[in-house]
Amino acid sequence: MIDLFGGHPETNALSDVSDVQFLDTTLRDGEQAPGISLTPDEKARIARKLDDAAIDVIEAGSACTGSGERETIQRVTDLDLDATVTSFCRGIRNDIDLAMDCDVDGINLVVPASDKHVTQKVGTTPEENVENTADLVEYAKDHGLWVEVIGEDGSRADLDYLEALMGASLEAGADRVCYADTVGHATPDRTLEVVSRLTDLGPVSTHTHDDLGLAVTNALVSVAAGADLVHGTINGIGERAGNVALEEVAIALDHGYGVETMNLEAVYDLAQLIANATGIPLAPNKAVIGQNAFTHESGIHTDGTLKDDAMYEPYPPEKVGRQRRLALGKHAGRAGVKAALDEHDMEVTDDQLAEVVSRVKKIGDRGKRVTDADLLRIAEEISGSDRERRVELLDLTAVSGVNPPTASIRLDVDGETRENAATGSGPVDAAMNATVEALSHEADAALEAYHVDAITGGTDAIVTVEVEMSRDDNTVAVSKSDSDITRASVTAMVEAMDRLIEQNDDQVIADD
Repeated sequence: MIDLFGGHPETNALSDVSDVQFLDTTLRDGEQAPGISLTPDEKARIARKLDDAAIDVIEAGSACTGSGERETIQRVTDLDLDATVTSFCRGIRNDIDLAMDCDVDGINLVVPASDKHVTQKVGTTPEENVENTADLVEYAKDHGLWVEVIGEDGSRADLDYLEALMGASLEAGADRVCYADTVGHATPDRTLEVVSRLTDLGPVSTHTHDDLGLAVTNALVSVAAGADLVHGTINGIGERAGNVALEEVAIALDHGYGVETMNLEAVYDLAQLIANATGIPLAPNKAVIGQNAFTHESGIHTDGTLKDDAMYEPYPPEKVGRQRRLALGKHAGRAGVKAALDEHDMEVTDDQLAEVVSRVKKIGDRGKRVTDADLLRIAEEISGSDRERRVELLDLTAVSGVNPPTASIRLDVDGETRENAATGSGPVDAAMNATVEALSHEADAALEAYHVDAITGGTDAIVTVEVEMSRDDNTVAVSKSDSDITRASVTAMVEAMDRLIEQNDDQVIADD
């Protein structure tokens, strides 16, 4: 049985690897996932964030797709990024010409490698495929492009043929060749076998998919076998089960072997940006970037974490731009509840703390998460604390039958009546925009998360809206239920803002 992480004689110990680069294909392979369509502005914004995160190569799209795609690629190349910007090209000369029209630095030339793709998909012969690939490489290099040749379906290709195809590509001037597990078919053993052979020819990249749940393992095995450029996407989005998640490869190499690849502190902001742009939310249990990755509810785990940050965490959340959170539910213990109250400067006696814990557990037993506002309300009731609200909702009107949807709001902020109106993509968006404006930028809070659940059926369903907002170093989550999703959203947002500013003695000044 081989040791996949360095012990096998044909591999390199990952701790001895000096340089691993990343190629991000979120804007190309990631966008090919069903339902994703990024605008030029979104692609430019993501590309800039990828560059800030020190990603080495950004595959900005496929120039051959159409004029709209070429516009988006041009937007990325116009940014003058440090990263090498490339376009995906098929084995057709016109694809290369279209890529050059977008001013890219290079191309990812994809040619068939397996019998299935050579004879059935493209309808050529193995010999003609090798000759055509070499010609295209020479053409691209003659025009000053960085060239990577990807053998499509390489994990299912005849290895001798793949070696001949990739060898001819390098001889024609390609900068590197890429092992592609196009359909997520390969085991680590197959990946090791193929990449080891290819690295004898020249620089090798690896492109792995997660259909068998082996994408990260296959990427690491590729590096151990000599590959020095890993293709992937942020959040692991992509066709079918997705591409390898670059943030997972990055943390595995950094934490496990001391190999630096990208700016890890930029990972979480980047993940949220891409989740919002693509409409694919982050799975709560997702490694590195999921909501639960640094959230502790169990009383035993919370108590241990409070005593020693590393007790139940492999690496500190700050390493990847995160913060530790203590969640409250049926598993909560005294230490966790007290720590959560301390975060909000809420003092209770030992007897009162015991009652707060009991109430929290009862809510958790009903399957509900206890938000910050729930906890503070419970503590205030039990301790008899008087709390003077600083922000209250007086009136809300939202109109969806107009274009664009509009909303108006009236708030009491520090005894002053504030009124504001705004538009948005829908009535909820408009109402929340109006709320932000009415509260003024002086309050300076950010909406970190927004989640909706229908808790009854039928056309008169009650919905629960949970918002998470932050201000300075403080974060608060509030949930509100109502038959009107707009009202539930705004009341939750107002409650969160009230909680965030209650410890601040300064008056919230209206904008001029």
